[in-house]
Amino acid sequence: MGIRDMLSEVATTYDRTAGSGRDVKGQQVLRAVAGRTDLALPPGFWAKGHGGQTTPAATPWIGVFEENGQTDPKQGLYLAYIFSADLKNVSLTLQQGITWLEARLGKGKAREQHLRREAARLRRAIQRQERQGWIDEPRFRDNADRPRAYEAASVIAKTYDTAALPGDVALMEDLLRGVGFLRLTKTFHQDLWESDGPEGLEFSYDPGSHATQSSDDPLANFLPKDSSDYKAEITSRQQVKRRSHEALINDFGLYVVERGFEPITRLQHPKDLVLRTQGAPKGSEEEWLVEAKVVRNGNPTQAVREALGQLFEYQHFLYQKQPEPFLIGLFSEEIGAYAPYLEKRGIASIWRDGSGWDGSSRAREWGMTS
Repeated sequence: MGIRDMLSEVATTYDRTAGSGRDVKGQQVLRAVAGRTDLALPPGFWAKGHGGQTTPAATPWIGVFEENGQTDPKQGLYLAYIFSADLKNVSLTLQQGITWLEARLGKGKAREQHLRREAARLRRAIQRQERQGWIDEPRFRDNADRPRAYEAASVIAKTYDTAALPGDVALMEDLLRGVGFLRLTKTFHQDLWESDGPEGLEFSYDPGSHATQSSDDPLANFLPKDSSDYKAEITSRQQVKRRSHEALINDFGLYVVERGFEPITRLQHPKDLVLRTQGAPKGSEEEWLVEAKVVRNGNPTQAVREALGQLFEYQHFLYQKQPEPFLIGLFSEEIGAYAPYLEKRGIASIWRDGSGWDGSSRAREWGMTS
C-alpha cells in the first residue's frame, strides 16, 4: 500500500453522481486519507482528501500540507493531487489557494486571469531545467468555476494516467520535487501576496465580471482586505510590514458612508474603491473612482504621481462602456501644493487630518469633506 494504491483507489471508486454521503464508497476513501499511515509522505507533511461537502466535487483531490506551513487550501501555496472530472488523469500540482479571492474578484474569468498571472510570476523561482517532465497547467476537463480555477492556479504540475500509474518510488521522487518547488516559491509568493503595491493583486480587466449585488445595506459591497500587521520571512530575515494602504481604504469607507455615499470594493479590482450615492435610482451610473496612496516619509510626490497615473489609466481602460467617473486621490496625509495641482487636472483629493478627513474644493462640493 502507498501513494499509488491511494490514487488508484480514488480513481476506481469515486462517483460524482453517487452523492457526498458517508455511505458513498469514493467519499469514504477520500475521508480516510487523513488517517492513513502507509503513504510514506515526506517528513513533516500530511495529507487530506476532499470530495465535496453537500455537493460532490467535480474534481476530487488530495491536499499535501506541511505541518508547520500552509494548512489552509483557501489561500497560500500547497501541493495537491487533483483528479480530472473523468478520472482518467490525476495531477500532482503546486497550487495557489483560490477561495480567498472570491470576495475581490468573483469566481469567474477575473479570478482565473489573476491566478494565471501570479502562477507565471511564481514559476520564475523555478529554473527552467528543473521543470523538465512537468507542465504549467493541467487539464481537469470540467467547465465549472472551481475546476477551471484549479487549472489557472497551477504553478507547475505532473500529470499521470490513472490506468497506468507509476510505482511508489517514482511517485515519491516526484512528490519530493514538488516539495522542493513549494519551498522555492513560498517566500516569493508571500512577498507578492502581502504586498501593499498594485502588483500584489493584478489582472487584465474583464468588463463583464464587475457587477455588484443590490442591497439596502450601503456597506454590503465594502469588503476591504485585512489591515493588521503581519510578518514576512524574506531571505533569512524577518520583516514586520503594515497594510496601511488597506487601513486607509477601510477607514475612509466607514467614514464616507456616514456622508451618504456607498463604498464598494467587492468585484472592483484593480480599482481601490468606488463610491456611489446611497439610494440612487436603479440604472444610475454616476460613480466616483478612488485611488488610495500612502504618503511615505512626509513626501507626497511619489504618491501623487502614482495616483494621477492610475486614475487616468483606469478611467480610460475600465470605463469604455460606461460614463467616465469622477476621480479622487485618497491620501494618508495632507499633500500641500499638490491639491490644487490635481484639481486643475479634474481630480479631487482627500486626506487624513488628525482623527478626521479634509479635502480639496471638489471633495467639499461633493459633500465628502467639510
